Amino acid sequence: MHDEAQLNSVALGCGLALGELIQDESEKKLLLLVRDNPTADQRICVSKWARRNGLKAVFVNIKFPEG
Repeated sequence: MHDEAQLNSVALGCGLALGELIQDESEKKLLLLVRDNPTADQRICVSKWARRNGLKAVFVNIKFPEG
């Protein structure tokens, strides 16, 4: 398991916002990217880091309501 600080560091390095990378306690091998429409470069960056750390990247596209 990677802690929140590590995941936030990776997120910022990949051009994401804090909290957009999540590793759930129940599925430790999955690295979740929760973002509306991540770019190809962001996906590649997250995928490479996940692979190097023995994780599988999962991309969750969520449309957040505006308001």
